[in-house]
Amino acid sequence: MPSTTKDAVILASAARVLETEIAALHSLRDSLAEPFCRAVAVLGQVSGRVVTTGMGKSGHIATKIASTFSSTGTTALFVHPAEAGHGDLGMIARGDAVLAFSNSGETSELQAVVEYTHRIGVPLIAITRKADSTLARHSEVVLLLPLFEEACPLGLAPTTSTTLQLALGDALAVALLEWRGFEATDFHTLHPSGNLGKSLTLVDGFMHRGAAIPLAEAETLMSVCVLKMTESGFGCVGITDKKGGLIGVITDGDLRRHMSPDLLGKSAREVMSDNPKTVPLGALAGEVLLRMETEKISAVFVMEGKKPVGFVRLLDLLSHRVA
Repeated sequence: MPSTTKDAVILASAARVLETEIAALHSLRDSLAEPFCRAVAVLGQVSGRVVTTGMGKSGHIATKIASTFSSTGTTALFVHPAEAGHGDLGMIARGDAVLAFSNSGETSELQAVVEYTHRIGVPLIAITRKADSTLARHSEVVLLLPLFEEACPLGLAPTTSTTLQLALGDALAVALLEWRGFEATDFHTLHPSGNLGKSLTLVDGFMHRGAAIPLAEAETLMSVCVLKMTESGFGCVGITDKKGGLIGVITDGDLRRHMSPDLLGKSAREVMSDNPKTVPLGALAGEVLLRMETEKISAVFVMEGKKPVGFVRLLDLLSHRVA
C-alpha cells in the first residue's frame, strides 16, 4: 500500500503508463498479418546483413534490434541515418536488407537511406505508424504500428511508440530465429561468456572420464564395489555387463537397503538398482542441471550409445557456475 498521497499519485501514474502500453501491445499482436510474414521471408532470404536504421529514440530501438538479430543468428548492424549521407551509405551493400524505424515515417534524415536502397536494389522494410507516409510509400514491406496515444501525459515523449517498435523488432528476430531453425547450440556459439554461455556449454566439458568413472562389472563382489565407491568419493558405482554396457548402479542408499552380514560377499548384480540416471554425450550442461534439480539426483552417467563415457555430479556443474 502507498504510504502517502504523493506515493499514490506516483504509482497511479506508473500504472497508467503500463496499462496504456499493454493495451497497445495487445493491439499490435492482433494486427499481425501477411506483411509480417513477408518481412520475415525477406529478412530470411538476404545473403548479406540486416541493416537497421532510425533517428532519435527510434534509432536507439533500431540499435537494440540489430544486436538482437546478431545474437540470434542473423548478421545485422545499425547505420545512423544522419551519418549515412556523409559516407556511411557504404555500409549498406547489395545482398543486404534495410529495416527502418520511424514513428511518423517522415524522418528527413532517412531520405538518403531510402534513395540509396532503391538505387542499389536493396529491399526496404518500414516500421511506422502511418501507411501514407513517405517511408511507407517507398518500402517493399510496411509493418504498421497501431494508432495509440503516447503514455506521456503531454502526448509528446516517445513511450508507447517505442515500446511497440521494440516489441515488433523482437517479434521479427524471434520469428526469423525459428524460421531458420536456430538452436540452443547455435546460441552458445554466439554467447560463450557469462552464466548463459556456461549453461549452454556441453556437459562433455564438465564430466569425469576414463578411469575416473566409477564402474564395476555385474559379477564383481560387493567388497570390491564398496572399495571403489570409497576411493572415488562419488558415493556410487555404475554396473556394466561384459560388453561394457551400463545396466545398473549401486548407491549409498542401495547399501543401506541391502545391509546384512553377507553383503560384502554378494555380487554387484544382486544389489544394484536398475535404470541408472543417464544423459547423452553432447547434452547441454544447463539441461543436465535442470534435470538433476527436478529429479532430485546428485549425479548422472554420460552415455555414448549404451556405454558410459563420463560421469558428472551436481557439484561439478555448480562449481563451474552453471546456473
